[in-house]
Amino acid sequence: MEGLVLVDAANVIGSVPDGWWRDRRGAAERLRDRLAALVQGHQGGLPQGPGVPGWAARGPLELVLVVEGAARGVASVEGVRVESASGSGDDHIVELAAGRAPGRPCLVVTADRGLRARVAALGAGVVGPRAVRGRAG
Repeated sequence: MEGLVLVDAANVIGSVPDGWWRDRRGAAERLRDRLAALVQGHQGGLPQGPGVPGWAARGPLELVLVVEGAARGVASVEGVRVESASGSGDDHIVELAAGRAPGRPCLVVTADRGLRARVAALGAGVVGPRAVRGRAG
């Protein structure tokens, strides 16, 4: 079954003090492009196996980058669907995790403790920003 990977853009971008605050939209576009390269260059997607609780996906994945605030409006590209949260990005990620098909593996990329707890309660696996930062940029 195709895995669903939900990336908390604000949290991943904010995990490295590289000047992102000067251009939040541009930072989200750079992350989107790194994620697209990751998806295209790595068959089977992101981390798998016993090190990632709740992650049983093998093969194709759907990667969704959730943006909020000044980063809203970033366009999707091949391999990465971008969703602009109308309010809280965390709430939108929880809605996406909760709305997935029964049994569909879901992995959330964030370091936000509150969000981690919310999606784990829905059966999603969770990894920190390094899971995509170290691989995608």
